Amino acid sequence: MAGLTVSHSVESSSQDSRSWQLALAAARTAADNRGRDIVILDMREITPIFDYFVVATGSSRRQLHAMSEEIDHTLEDDLNDQREGIEGYQESRWILLDYGTVVIHLFDEETRQYYDLEQLWCEAKTAELPEDLQAVAKPR
Repeated sequence: MAGLTVSHSVESSSQDSRSWQLALAAARTAADNRGRDIVILDMREITPIFDYFVVATGSSRRQLHAMSEEIDHTLEDDLNDQREGIEGYQESRWILLDYGTVVIHLFDEETRQYYDLEQLWCEAKTAELPEDLQAVAKPR
C-alpha cells in the first residue's frame, strides 16, 4: 500500500452503511479534484455524534472551493443527502462540510498542520482506503 499505514479495516458490514458510502464518496471526490493526504477517520467508537471524518489537503483557495463544491454536488445530487452546515468557505483555509454522520475537513497545508486533527483525535482508527484512493492517502 503506497504510503499508507492502516491501523484497521472498516468491517465489511459497515462498508455498506450509508455513512461509509458518504465518507468514501467525499474522499473520492476530493481525490478527483487534486486533493491530497486524504484520510478517513473512524469516529464511531469515540463519539456518538458522527461516524467518520474525511480529511484532505488542497493547495489553494480555488482548489479548496472546487473540492467543497464538488463534494456537495456528489453527496447532494448523486447520493441524495443534505448538508447540515458549512464553515470556513469565505476564509478558505479550513472548510468544514457537515453531513451529520460524516464531517469533511478540507485544509490548506499550513492550517492542517496547525490543527493536526489526526493527532487531536488520535484515538480514532484510520479507515483502510480502497486501492484506488491509496495513492492520495496521507503517508504515516
